[in-house]
Amino acid sequence: MTDASRSHDARSVDIFQKCFDFQDANLVRQAGMYPYFRVISSAQDPVVVMNGREVVMLGSNNYLGLTNHPEVKEAARAAISRYGSGCAGSRFLNGTLDIHVELEEKLARFVNKPAALTFSTGFQVNLGVISCLVERGDVVYLDKLDHACIIDGARLGFGTVVKFEHNDMADLDRRMAVRDSRKASLIVVDGVFSMEGDIVDLPALVEVAARHGSRVMVDDAHGIGVLGEHGRGTAEHFGLEDKVDLVMGTFSKSLASVGGFIAGDAQVIDYIKHRARSLIFSAAPPPASVASVIKAVEIIEREPERRVRLWENTRYMAEGLKNLGFDTGESQSAVIPVIVGGDWSLAFLMARRLQEEGVFVNPVVAPAVPPDQALLRTSYMATHTREHLDRALDAFAKVGREVGLIR
Repeated sequence: MTDASRSHDARSVDIFQKCFDFQDANLVRQAGMYPYFRVISSAQDPVVVMNGREVVMLGSNNYLGLTNHPEVKEAARAAISRYGSGCAGSRFLNGTLDIHVELEEKLARFVNKPAALTFSTGFQVNLGVISCLVERGDVVYLDKLDHACIIDGARLGFGTVVKFEHNDMADLDRRMAVRDSRKASLIVVDGVFSMEGDIVDLPALVEVAARHGSRVMVDDAHGIGVLGEHGRGTAEHFGLEDKVDLVMGTFSKSLASVGGFIAGDAQVIDYIKHRARSLIFSAAPPPASVASVIKAVEIIEREPERRVRLWENTRYMAEGLKNLGFDTGESQSAVIPVIVGGDWSLAFLMARRLQEEGVFVNPVVAPAVPPDQALLRTSYMATHTREHLDRALDAFAKVGREVGLIR
């Protein structure tokens, strides 16, 4: 028993008791398969250093390979020299710098929307935007596999939350058909689903939305920089930019930093600016992060060949994993799952063995995925070389056969 548990008055119920009783992580640690909070001692490049050893990184969202780009790092250094390390307050009060405004104008132009608003994290975007838009009497429709921050944002609002089957627009249509037409509605979906790697059926979704008079918000955290002719994301990919009302993006994937943004109609963005609690009551994004994103957007626009290389690497790995006999689900993006099934311990075992063989992957188990769909999440960068990918395929072949997942 810990000192904290001993000092508590035994006559009352201790809110920490659940912490003292929690053994799940320790059991996995004792089995030598704990896969979380692994320490990396280098930049998020195609090869990283762990415990003094080089490992091929197949677990990063650094899709375009910009987090260690010399121009991005120089932009961050210059911003620190000019503005310091932080903003010392919220955007709402004293924390808005001229580079915040510059970035918002650049992002709005990039995603073809009238206005944009930045937040300190991508998670905070969805918490603040959804909760302030979906009020009592409103309805928000979510895909069952939407990201946790979408779900939490909907929970924080006072509206009704309705979930529809994953990427099933007929089910969405049925659920919207029984809605009281006097209730306003918003549909919120991932553009690219972050664990499965499939893309939302946006053409069918916007048809359903139009039929029922609903607004549409797309979380394009994994689509910005990756999908579309110019990297503007899922809506551009389908040629439906004018049919999506709000585009959400994060800076921690293709944009090489940390933070997030929402883009849409100027009046809607102004409303969010004055109502989103996660914006008003949080410190502003630090100067280095903001400057990094400004430079990353410039590079994305200047170097479309990065996106070409990313897709070449993605197709190569998708074909390679399938040829080995792995089930990669319905992936259509730079996120390729290797589906293990209902045995979460097998996912943990494979992640450990792959790391021992020099490859970093992320094991994903319930509740992040359905209980029978434990998987290894792999993701790719424009800067992976064919040698990196072949090393990874060799490791997958060895470990997959070792554990009996492939022949």
